[in-house]
Amino acid sequence: MFAFTYVFLAALALSVLLQVWLATRNIRHVGEHRDQVPPPFNEKISLQAHQRAADYTVARSRLGRLDTVYEALILLAWTLGGGLEWLDGLWRGLDLGPIATGVGFMVSVLLIASVLELPFSVYRTFVIEQRFGFNRITPGLYAADALKSAALMIIIGAPLMALALWLMSITGPRWWLYVWSLWLGFTLLMMWAYPTWIAPLFNRFEPLADTALRERVEKLLQRCGFKSSGVFVMDGSKRSAHGNAFFGGVGNNKRIVFFDTLIKQLDGEEIEAVLAHELGHFRLHHIRKRIVGLAVASLLGLALLAWLMVQPWFYTSLGLTTPSNYMALMLFMLLAPVFIFLLTPLLSWLSRRHEFQADAFAAQQSNAGILARALVKLYRENASTLTPDPLYSQFFDSHPPAPIRVRHLLGGA
Repeated sequence: MFAFTYVFLAALALSVLLQVWLATRNIRHVGEHRDQVPPPFNEKISLQAHQRAADYTVARSRLGRLDTVYEALILLAWTLGGGLEWLDGLWRGLDLGPIATGVGFMVSVLLIASVLELPFSVYRTFVIEQRFGFNRITPGLYAADALKSAALMIIIGAPLMALALWLMSITGPRWWLYVWSLWLGFTLLMMWAYPTWIAPLFNRFEPLADTALRERVEKLLQRCGFKSSGVFVMDGSKRSAHGNAFFGGVGNNKRIVFFDTLIKQLDGEEIEAVLAHELGHFRLHHIRKRIVGLAVASLLGLALLAWLMVQPWFYTSLGLTTPSNYMALMLFMLLAPVFIFLLTPLLSWLSRRHEFQADAFAAQQSNAGILARALVKLYRENASTLTPDPLYSQFFDSHPPAPIRVRHLLGGA
């Protein structure tokens, strides 16, 4: 085997073992604290609700642990197992030309990967979510969502892949700058178009009908200097009982969206506080910073790929015999998560830092106690554990654990 083969195997093994070990820690820690509600919440969350959240977390963590191992085996099958080599041979045999062959190959890999992940997705939805009372989606709607997602990937993704491969073939050694510009422009376009053109393919969005709540929201938007194209309620309940709120889009196409489940779970003051938190991300430029960070990371990644794709060992070390632009792109897409996995704690820390800042902004615009009350309700309704393993939480959690977050809000930090 080649030197990079051992590097790849070592990185994959480290990633899998670390994820499995952390998940095992979390399962044990949550189980050990299952029979007692943490003191800050013992008057607000019943023991029964706390135990339900613990059992839900354990069930999801156990499935996630198996999924981690399964995905690693699939990656090995694609690379050293010869899956990519075999599929590449099939498409080359059709003699369609380099760009059409590349697009067909990449779309095939992504579609097959989606099919291979179906057993875990189905079990998560129709067994775990069903068992804990969250699942609302029917098998027919689930299948329709999957078909729509596949169709969008082909309709939108295939032309994008073709354009990227074309740029790589005509722009010389600096192709990565052109492909990066294409990717960045497409990302911003999708952020603008998603709330109006993509999301309605899956959900129904209706203007917020509650007059009192709408007035409360509009006053908050004015105080925060946030202009939107409307406040909408999404029929999230047709798929899940989980509640949420978000704003999507950029520029003049920003929408405030509440799940209908959230409207039922919280009162007007609490909804205002939750929205103030989301607006905090906007006012504090968190979204802009994340876009810039993603743009810089993608630029560096493409520059690295430009160097890797001219190294013969990049292909041979992973079980491939015929270098190509599309194979280099696919290998990079498959391998990048393995090698950047160790950055997860840093990214999680940055995300939690933004959450604390958005909470502080929300406390200024509404009321810290009301936001804390809303968060406790959401923890209870969504069966979010109050007692994650601290190391697991530091590594993976994008939001602070409930006790820490509420303590910060109420001035106990």
